[in-house]
Amino acid sequence: MPPYAPYHCQYLTDWVATKMRWQLAVDDRERDTLTQATVGCPNVPVEVTFAR
Repeated sequence: MPPYAPYHCQYLTDWVATKMRWQLAVDDRERDTLTQATVGCPNVPVEVTFAR
């Protein structure tokens, strides 16, 4: 996580969008970590443009 705490939610959103965009796998450990890390983040849609 970046050291600047107010950026954590944006960082996590960007992480998820990148995984989705490039259709990268997420294992159980990563999913659990992302779920825990986003507990305090607002519920906002993630927009992704898929690579062609």
